[in-house]
Amino acid sequence: MTGTLPAPTRIAADALDAAVTHLRALQHPEGWWKGELATNVTMDAEDLLLREFLGVRGDQETAEAARWIRSQQRDDGTWAIYHGGPGDLSTTVEAWVALRLAGDPPDAPHMAAAAGFVRSAGGVERSRVFTRIWLALFGLWSWDELPDLPPELIFLPPWFPLNVHDWACWARQTLVPLTVVATLRPARPLPFGIDDLRTGAQPPRPRPIWTWPGLFQRLDRVLHAYSRRPLRPLRRAAMRQAAEWILARQEADGSWGGIQPPWVYSLLALHLLGYPMDHPAVAAGLRGLDGFIVRERTADGWVRRLEACQSPVWDTALALIALLDAGVPAADPAVRRGAQWLLGEEIRVRGDWAVRRPGLAPGGWAFEFANDGYPDIDDTAEIVLALRRVPEPDGTAAVGRGVAWMLGMQSRDGGWGAFDADNTRGLCEKVPFSDFGAVIDPPSADVTAHVVEALAAQGRADDPECRRGVAWLLAAQERDGSWFGRWGTNHVYGTGAVVPALVAAGIAPGAGSIRRAVDWLERHQNPDGGWGEDQRSYRDPAWIGRGASTASQTAWALLALLAAGERSTAVERGVGWLCATQRADGTWDEPHYTGTGFPGDFAINYELYRLVFPVTALGRYVRGAR
Repeated sequence: MTGTLPAPTRIAADALDAAVTHLRALQHPEGWWKGELATNVTMDAEDLLLREFLGVRGDQETAEAARWIRSQQRDDGTWAIYHGGPGDLSTTVEAWVALRLAGDPPDAPHMAAAAGFVRSAGGVERSRVFTRIWLALFGLWSWDELPDLPPELIFLPPWFPLNVHDWACWARQTLVPLTVVATLRPARPLPFGIDDLRTGAQPPRPRPIWTWPGLFQRLDRVLHAYSRRPLRPLRRAAMRQAAEWILARQEADGSWGGIQPPWVYSLLALHLLGYPMDHPAVAAGLRGLDGFIVRERTADGWVRRLEACQSPVWDTALALIALLDAGVPAADPAVRRGAQWLLGEEIRVRGDWAVRRPGLAPGGWAFEFANDGYPDIDDTAEIVLALRRVPEPDGTAAVGRGVAWMLGMQSRDGGWGAFDADNTRGLCEKVPFSDFGAVIDPPSADVTAHVVEALAAQGRADDPECRRGVAWLLAAQERDGSWFGRWGTNHVYGTGAVVPALVAAGIAPGAGSIRRAVDWLERHQNPDGGWGEDQRSYRDPAWIGRGASTASQTAWALLALLAAGERSTAVERGVGWLCATQRADGTWDEPHYTGTGFPGDFAINYELYRLVFPVTALGRYVRGAR
């Protein structure tokens, strides 16, 4: 069959066959796919610190985690938040403290180099709030010098500014337990200090009171004063309510939200409130963390690292789309097992999203094995795109519920965020606590595009909700022709998501918006034929569309170009790059981080991105040539 194809297409078809074979081999017998979700060593440092604080840290896990942390240090003594990135102050501080906990002497060359970088970057005094909270837990930083987090926030009604539902789901799940921890102000000293990391720098001078930072600095002083003499009955009630809020949101696997930050702070909060280690919630939480551990034998011995999250639902949806686009029949056993597993993961209960949408029936899917409280719109859109192509009993009904839920989660401006509707109150970004990562969940181009594409595939391109989504996307196009990528890096991801969605929704490939996007992609193709974009593009516009070529980003660019009807030299060179860089086992190497947790602050390397997206792109290329 491939022998009748033109030579470039035949080569691509052979690469596609090899990649499909590799992808099939990764499927779990139960039907799901899951690649490792790699982040940075703060996960491992904080895991050791958590276990030290709870009194459950063991010698073996300490040695293995320390070995991993050391292996990730760069020649300049620093640790970064993504491959090839600049040294990160807070990550290096936490890694240094964790290695001191593991017994590394401060005068060891690797420790001295790390401390030297910390001092040159402003010292521990300039590290982020979360890092200094961990130091305060062990008496290495004063709670008085951290933002006050009153637990009475739990009583603010949903209409009041800065209530917990104004925060993105990941932030609110972290904020509530932190109010407990910050109120109780524990300090359990370690047998070492951090003088090597200090510069003696003074806190930044107060901002003018008429600015938001200045206003919140004054408010923080008021809250600190109140915390010294709180209304005791109100504070006790707030602490009880916070504990109940935390317990009500624990998932079946013991996690909170299926992600590391609320998980560790919830365990700390319950522990400090007097819940014993054998309490079902605490015990389940610790057992669940063990399920997020990756152990690997290296030349230096076993290493141990913690995934910040796990992505089986997302990975399975993308894998199914990839196989189907590669021409694997819907009746194929691998496809059917994957579809059946996804159907079993449908969420039929209400979560925090219902606060803003009380009349909306539940539906949709989450990202993780267990996260019923927080289904997400992005996963739901991709699963609709996958399941609608696989005839399964109950599949039509599940897809219908997912579509109805997505429609109900549209924000007022016509776009879609990831977890909540109209989660746009920017005031949350002004408070002193918010110095790391996104804390709200406004609509984004990539999520909105996936929803629009799913609605169009369901024959609903002319529905008012879909047309509003299209209008939102057209208005969000950057002046250079690209789209910003919230959950993938960055403009290559956003553009790769939006162009197929707009074309599916009826925008002609010759329309100005599509042509500008095609021009942008062609201008940013690397000399080697691939595409890449560095995480630095979130902070420095000079990096937009620039970076080493990667398999996933090259595939995203190709998906946009193919959707726009291109069979150009740019497409042929991109396909050629994928074919030339494919490994003998059918997949691709991709050390660069192309996933995004918090733009500019938290990067992700999805192990399966380097495989599922090239399979999708090559499949559409090869099948389009038949």
